[in-house]
Amino acid sequence: MTRVTLSPAALASRAPSARTGSPWRAWRVPAPLLLGALAVAAICLVPPVYLVVRASDDLAVARDAILDGGTLRLTLRTLALSATVTALAAAIALPLAWLTTSTDLPWRRAFAVLTVLPLAVPSYVGALVAVSAFGPRGLLQQALEPAGVDRLPGLVFGFAGATVVLALFTYPYMLLTLRPALSGLDPRLQELSRGFGYGRWTTFRRIVLPQLRPALLSGGLLVALYTLADFGAVSLLRVRTLTTHLLTLFESTFNFTSVAALSLVLATLALALVTFEVWSRGRRRYDAVGRNGAGHAAPVELGRWRWPAVAFVAVVLLLALAVPAGVLGYWLVRGVEAGEALRGLGGAVRGSLLGASFAALFAALAALPVALLSVRHRAFPLSRPIEVVSYTGYALPGLVVGLALVFAGLNLGPLYQSFALLVVAYALLFLPQAVGATRVALLQVRPSMEEAARGLGRRPWQVLTGVTIPLAGRGIAAGAALVFLTTIKELPATLVLAPTGFETLATHVWSAADQAFFARAALPALLLIALSALPLLLLDAWRRD
Repeated sequence: MTRVTLSPAALASRAPSARTGSPWRAWRVPAPLLLGALAVAAICLVPPVYLVVRASDDLAVARDAILDGGTLRLTLRTLALSATVTALAAAIALPLAWLTTSTDLPWRRAFAVLTVLPLAVPSYVGALVAVSAFGPRGLLQQALEPAGVDRLPGLVFGFAGATVVLALFTYPYMLLTLRPALSGLDPRLQELSRGFGYGRWTTFRRIVLPQLRPALLSGGLLVALYTLADFGAVSLLRVRTLTTHLLTLFESTFNFTSVAALSLVLATLALALVTFEVWSRGRRRYDAVGRNGAGHAAPVELGRWRWPAVAFVAVVLLLALAVPAGVLGYWLVRGVEAGEALRGLGGAVRGSLLGASFAALFAALAALPVALLSVRHRAFPLSRPIEVVSYTGYALPGLVVGLALVFAGLNLGPLYQSFALLVVAYALLFLPQAVGATRVALLQVRPSMEEAARGLGRRPWQVLTGVTIPLAGRGIAAGAALVFLTTIKELPATLVLAPTGFETLATHVWSAADQAFFARAALPALLLIALSALPLLLLDAWRRD
């Protein structure tokens, strides 16, 4: 019997219509799943509700802050920066994901790990490295000084410099969502396209790229939201955005009514992006029909493009990993020569690992009901609103989220200045990373396999633990790894919410860099990069098993 492989268009035609079947059946959501998703949404709503309450303290002040002529200019510049960073990050991540997943690229496994490591470099550290290396009086100028170069152009500063720096340290968000999506594609779709005489580029554009749409949208949304809320890099690179203005206003005036009003503007922009991403998905299905038993596609032979591809990966790694490591190593050596103390970081290492580990676990657990509701119960009226609400924490600067939870903690007694509240803040800030990766993984799990398990008498929780989670495990683990990597370098929320005596490597780096003690900041910054490799190495080892 001939087996038919369906194209993406055919897959879309098989998507269940919201108008068929009983409306009551479409709304039937398991109570534990719904309660879990609602609990996550309630926690995510704490910061925006707090902002609304504070902005309402003086409506005239809030209105003046929002309608100020400079606010519109800063908002447009922030949106433009977010768009250009996302576009550049996609231009870097998509070829890297394809090269390290689907081709015969030399040293592919090593590149697969190394190309994710730039995510461990905090944006403000990346900006410091860029200024130190490529600034008008940076290390590159010092190296060229014997040739008569007294000063380099200040290209590293401004809009273009910020775009490049932020894209180099945020493209792994898209890379980690694209790789599982590429690995989960049914190779027979591409074989069928080639069998009809279409070339590789046409096959990629018409078959592969549409199937990668969820991963591109999820990863791109994370990059865009990160750029909206970034303060350190844009501040050091002399780009005024809505976020820098917001935090400068708070530090100079302590007028939190105006800060809350501007934060609501920032949150509105972010939620608009999230809403666009959610509603742009449509009802197309992306699970690989007939994927089981199809095997894996043979790696694409790069041929004469083999070494140009290696050069492309090498340039990315040079700029995003080797230069930061080299510059930090230079300052470390300078510090050792100057007698800079290198001890006293044990507590910071323990605090970083403890906070990041608990945050990754909590975020992965919280993301599961949200992603399941979004993928398996799309017709339920609260499905999309709950997913949109889950992105609110990531849309706000860490300082604002930290202050909102301080307010909540003061009213909850024992939670104030507790480690538990700090973990909640971490998970709230980076929950979308786990939701996005988990959602992409669930989209590729065939619903028929879950239905078969239920038909065999399995209870819902047995189907979840025995079928759904194992099949989506790679995406769930990727989401947890993303949360770990970003939590370990989080700074503002840590400064505001950390219990007395609790310290992390990020706070050590910032306290030293803020006083221009670059030699003192070098070792904790290098340790941050080293620790970030741990979950990535575990994921790579698990993938090979």
